[in-house]
This record gives sequence, C-alpha cells and structure tokens, in this order.
Amino acid sequence: MSTDHRVVIIGAGFSGLGAAIRLKAARIDDFVVLERADSVGGTWRANTYPGCQCDVPSHLYSYSFAPNPNWTRTFSHQREIWDYLRACVERYGLRPHLHLGVEVHGCVWQEEPGHWLLETSAGALRASVVIGAMGALSEPSLPPLPGIDRFAGPLFHSAAWRHDVELRGARVALIGTGASAIQIAPEIQPVVSELAVYQRTPPWILPHPDRPIGDRERALYRVAPLTQRAMRSAIAWAREALVLGFRHPWLGGPGERLARSHLERQVADPRMREMLRPAYRLGCKRILISNRYYPALMQPNVTLVPHAVTEVRPHSLVAEDGIERPADVIVAATGFRVTDSPASHRIRGRDGRTLAEHWNGSPQAYKGTTIAGFPNLFMLLGPHTGLGHTSVLLMIESQIDYVLGALRAMDERRIGALEPRPAVQAAFVAGLRRRARGTVWESGGCASWYLDAGGHSVLWPDSAWRFRRALRHFDLTSYLARPYSSSSR
Repeated sequence: MSTDHRVVIIGAGFSGLGAAIRLKAARIDDFVVLERADSVGGTWRANTYPGCQCDVPSHLYSYSFAPNPNWTRTFSHQREIWDYLRACVERYGLRPHLHLGVEVHGCVWQEEPGHWLLETSAGALRASVVIGAMGALSEPSLPPLPGIDRFAGPLFHSAAWRHDVELRGARVALIGTGASAIQIAPEIQPVVSELAVYQRTPPWILPHPDRPIGDRERALYRVAPLTQRAMRSAIAWAREALVLGFRHPWLGGPGERLARSHLERQVADPRMREMLRPAYRLGCKRILISNRYYPALMQPNVTLVPHAVTEVRPHSLVAEDGIERPADVIVAATGFRVTDSPASHRIRGRDGRTLAEHWNGSPQAYKGTTIAGFPNLFMLLGPHTGLGHTSVLLMIESQIDYVLGALRAMDERRIGALEPRPAVQAAFVAGLRRRARGTVWESGGCASWYLDAGGHSVLWPDSAWRFRRALRHFDLTSYLARPYSSSSR
C-alpha cells in the first residue's frame, strides 16, 4: 500500500463506499478506503443478529445512482443490504482502492507540510484530505453495570452477535427495548426456555408495513427503471411530510393514536399495556415498527421487566425492583456511542487537540461536514446530520456532493488546506439550535441518544430536502483557505 494519497477514506459502509464511487466518477483515483473489518458493509456487515432488518423502505435505502430492482421485500433484511453493498464494490471497480483489516489508530494534522498523518495497523500514511466515514452507529455501547465483568455465561452486544452460542433451551436476558431488541425478541423467543426483557423506557411501536416484492414487480423495475425511480421519489416525499410532526409535536397526535391502537389490538392484558405505554411524545426517541414484538412478549416463556438492571451477578441479574432473575446468556441491545465515538479521540486538529476535546460532549460541525480547527477533514454523517423520518442516504449523498465541490474549489484555486471559519460554524450551529427548540427531540419528555451532553439535539432539525439545498453549492467564502505548496504531500 502506497503511503501518500490525495484522499484517504476511513470506513467502508454506505458513506465510505458512496464517497469512493463518486470520487472515481469525478476522475479522482488517488485515494484509498481503509476498513478495520475484513469486509465492507459497515453496520450491515456487523449486525447479523436474528431478525436484523432495515426500518427505512428498500427503494429509499440505496444510492440514487445505483438503484436495486431486485429487493425482495419493501423493507430489506441485513443480508440483502450487505449483498447490495458488496455488489457495488464490484460494479464500480473499488476493489483496488480497498484495504480491509486496516484500523486507524490515530489521525493527526501536520500544519507545516499541510497534510494528515495517519497511524494505522498497516503502517503510517499521509493524505491531503481525509474523509471520515466511520458512521454514527459503529461503536457498540455496553452498559457499565456493576458486576458485568463477573457474569459467568456468554455476554455480547447485539452488534457483535455470537452465532456460536446455543440459545436453544437457555435462559436469556435481553437488555434494552430499542430497534434491535424488538427484532431479536420474536426471533429467539420460540427457542429459548426463558426470555427476560429488561425495559427502562417503553418505545412507541407502529404497525410494520413490510411486504414481499413479487417477481412481476421486480421484473418491471428491471425493464422500466423509471417506475422504480418514481416509487423512490413518492416514498421520499411521503417521508418528508413526517418531519412536520417532529418539528411541531402537537401534529403527532394521529401517529400516537395509531401506535396506541396497535398496542391495544396486540396486548389484551391491561397491566401489560400499562407497562408498554410510553409517557413521552412520539418521535422523542426513535420510532419503531413491528408486528411481532408485542405478541412475543405475551408468550408464557417471556417476562417483561419494566425496570433498569442495577447489578449483574455470575448467574443472574438484579433490576430496580430488587428481584434477582437467573440468566445463562445476556444479550445487550444497548445502542451505540453516538456523541462520544472513540474515533473522536483519535483525530487531532491544528492545535493538537482531539475532536473529543474540541467538542467536550457537544459535537459540532459546519453543515454537518467540516469542522473549524480540522483542515481538510470531511465528516460524513457528522454532527447535525441524523434524521428521525427518512433515509440517511439522502444526507450522505448531499454531503458527498459538497465534498466534491470542495475538492474542485481546491483544484481551481490551488488551495492546499481549508477549514470553516470559526464564526461561520458557530453561527450555523446556533441557527440549528434555534430551529431545534420546541421540536419533539428537545421537548418531547424523554432522554435519548438524539441529545448531547448539554441537552441539545444532534439531529438535523428539518427536512432532508432543506439539507440538500443547504449543501447544494460549496461556499468557499465561509472557509479559511491556505494556498497549495509543494510540501503539502
């Protein structure tokens, strides 16, 4: 592997591969993609737990420039999405640029030569530009529970599923009731002897509209691609309308009524209903979809524990109710390190401080992509790019266009290094925070990973269309630019 490159992309999920494909299309071939795993796919390579399925419609969960007419369901399962990404690698000739099994240990901006120095498991690299495509949901978060290290049986996170662990006949403790947990529970319930589901906060759950896509429909998409593009567009605009309920929580009433009706239809026991009824507004936490989770909880070998775990013992768990419940296996469906990603501790900017030190628990970026004090660093799905209503791929593609605009400006103006002006970034973040006030994420009555350490939303507080418009053109005047010099590489 060469040690000098114009661009280094860190991560080979949807963000990293999308950036690589678009770089090649722009005839920028001096780049590499570093991926610590042994295969591409990011989230969709790592999450192989039973029942893993995307909660965004399939037609909207693919690159706009690479539609897939062969989806077999309207909401794709993990394997199909992973296969799609691997097919994109071959289709767009990315294999020569991929370096798998290479982990980045450190990434330091060197001001005098004007480049990034990356320390990796395969040696040191230099790059003019770094594109961070690590993803927000890439670092599993295990709860720091007292005694968790003393548990005698298998204990693993849902994003690192142990397929070698036999669950048949086992007593399983499932910690968490988020997006992964509600997919896992119905899958393992029929085979385990006992399943205890530990719930701190009940989620809002809507009916799942998933259906198979038949052979004729798939054939139509293959012979008439415009029909699939029209379907994608219709789904995208329908999803965009949902953001109104997040920006104005009082508009969320119809969705809440649908979720309550779904709960009442599937759970007959009034006591169980009460334990499963959320006490916050729809959208404050991630909205979930399932037709199988509630019925799984009603099975005789399942116990819903509506309390947080307070202690783990060698063969059991103790919850806030003080009851000790036996367990042979613990599955932690406890989410990811979003606002304190380990990657933020490994990237050092112009002043030698890490991203984590700059952010101090409150991640900030200009247009979710560039960061003052970190020249030539472009973050895909960085701060303020998350969405609660539609596909993040819409955000990723907008960001990639913006990055390409920056690279063109650097070429045309002979710019060696650029970063957003601190005042511009501060004004941008202040504007987002004003727009987030009163939204369901900040006023919905819950605590979630949507909020940073200061209680500010880390999501984009508007439609994906407005994000696209904000990033349509690269605005060089918002940046500090340094001329290119021969020592930049």
